[in-house]
Amino acid sequence: MTRRRALGLAALMAVAAAAAGYGVRRWWHGAADIERASLEALFSTPLANLSGGRDTLGRWRGQVLVVNFWATWCAPCREEIPLFVRMQARLGSRGLQFVGIAIDRPEPVSAFQREYAINYPILIGGLETMELLRSTGNRSGVLPYTLIIDRAGRLVHRKLGVLKEE
Repeated sequence: MTRRRALGLAALMAVAAAAAGYGVRRWWHGAADIERASLEALFSTPLANLSGGRDTLGRWRGQVLVVNFWATWCAPCREEIPLFVRMQARLGSRGLQFVGIAIDRPEPVSAFQREYAINYPILIGGLETMELLRSTGNRSGVLPYTLIIDRAGRLVHRKLGVLKEE
């Protein structure tokens, strides 16, 4: 290979690497922007509470927030909720806050809350809440779905299916 051809090939590889780096950077920051927008929608969407009023997750901003999407008819949800009750009791005073978003009607949710002695806030989501699930990473809309958000409001973990204590 001639020197001129080798330099041309090296220049071409450098341009390709720079273009790939630029593309990855745009993709990465675009994903971050989408995630920020999804979390902001999650924090600002008013949802019914069991007292007949409305709340937003923004009320608990600044705490480590565990947001659990669930339903009374969901067997895996029933499995993990007693764990959440224990963890809220044990770690709530240290800034951990569970919030359940039930995709259900208020009457069965209220009865479920009493039966399971749920000690954390429960909000009621309807079909519009399914878009919040999808925009935060649950494309299939399967329950349970749990998000863990740090004190700075960043999504640090998401779990589709039963969340285990470990």
